[in-house]
Amino acid sequence: MKNKSALNHSLLLMCIFFLTACKDAKKEEVNITEEAKPNIILIMADDLGYGELSSYGSQKVKTPNLDKLAAQGVKFMDFHANGPVCSPTRAALMTGKYQQRTGVEGVITAAGHREVGLSLNEITLAEELKKQGYITAMYGKWHLGYAEPYNPIYQGFDDFKGFVSGNIDYHSHIDQAGYLDWWQNNKIQDEPGYTTDLITKYGTAFIKENNPNKTGKPFFLYLAQEAPHYPIQGRNDKPLRKEGSGKFIRKVPEDSVPIIYTEMIELMDEGIGEIMKTIGEEGLSENTIIVFCSDNGPAGGRGDSGGLRGAKTSVYEGGHRVPAIISYPKKIKGGWISNEAVMTMDFLPTFIDLANGKPSRTKIDGISIKNHLFKNEKLPERDLFWSFKGRTAMRSGNWKLIEIPNERDTIYELYDLEKDLAEKNNLVAVHQSKVEAMKQKLNAWKAEVRQGVKPVAE
Repeated sequence: MKNKSALNHSLLLMCIFFLTACKDAKKEEVNITEEAKPNIILIMADDLGYGELSSYGSQKVKTPNLDKLAAQGVKFMDFHANGPVCSPTRAALMTGKYQQRTGVEGVITAAGHREVGLSLNEITLAEELKKQGYITAMYGKWHLGYAEPYNPIYQGFDDFKGFVSGNIDYHSHIDQAGYLDWWQNNKIQDEPGYTTDLITKYGTAFIKENNPNKTGKPFFLYLAQEAPHYPIQGRNDKPLRKEGSGKFIRKVPEDSVPIIYTEMIELMDEGIGEIMKTIGEEGLSENTIIVFCSDNGPAGGRGDSGGLRGAKTSVYEGGHRVPAIISYPKKIKGGWISNEAVMTMDFLPTFIDLANGKPSRTKIDGISIKNHLFKNEKLPERDLFWSFKGRTAMRSGNWKLIEIPNERDTIYELYDLEKDLAEKNNLVAVHQSKVEAMKQKLNAWKAEVRQGVKPVAE
């Protein structure tokens, strides 16, 4: 009887061991086959033109780190900011929608819009990625609300350091209206340093502290650089603004502006190199997506639109066609060029798709470009729109219609971007039927995106 009992006990132990081994093997299999969600780093320059990176043809500016990023991934030749100025593009970035739907059609200014901002009812990119298990942080320029209730930490970011206005003194951190504008989360708390360098410092520290190998969670890091937006200041220059005054306390000599402006872009590139280096040192290169773009075209008279017509504030190509680069060594073949038309609002659905999720709201205008990035698939045909201060543009394939209201009548211009990227040859008189068809679509779009929307900034 004892032998039988011992035998049964042994058999029981063997069964338990076998089941445990199977369970562990299954767990091991899940760990091997279940793909980790990628880390996402989005770097947005401020007022950087289409021709201001050496990889985009600049002969004046040297940007070796961004050139390296382009060589590792994909360079976009037909990427567009949603707006030709700051706040609208950032509203589209955060919501995945045309900014007109949010009411943020114009710049949220330091003087006239200190109590308004992007509605807290919007579901932001950061909030969407938190739902997918991401740790989120933003360092740099917000420009979607000055007042504390509109702070990024209430819009899905776990950590925020930076400024909320359109621009600040790079050294004293004073905004255009004379207010100190440097925040540690939802508290104004200054920290000495050159804005570009501080953003880089925060970014590298965040990567080290939130390495998924330590936290078990992927991260989303949004680095919103101020460069090369005015005021024109280099790393070793003196402050131009002081608290309590919106006036410059000194002026930059005109002959120094081009030199300092170039330095500002190159210092931003230097910082991006530090971010790339940190990603490598932390062993995160393969599964980290790095995205770089600009929020609109260059400020007129300073920057380089790369031969495109117009600059910041314009609905011509120079106002919204900007450089964009995406690197993801694990999935994206390096060194190829995309000629597909992509918008800032496409980042939200793309990032969520990369995290194997779906947007919480179906009413978004952006589309996922994941399959384009991974498989070089063409994007679906769609019309694209831009509007600022009454001037509107519509893109349908290679055709672009521009609408310019004036006191007497509305002027229309039509360009074939495939043959005339510089928008020099107005074809309105040659293609009247195409103009009429595009006008109808343009009017329908304007009515639809603004329906029931209360303007925040126009």
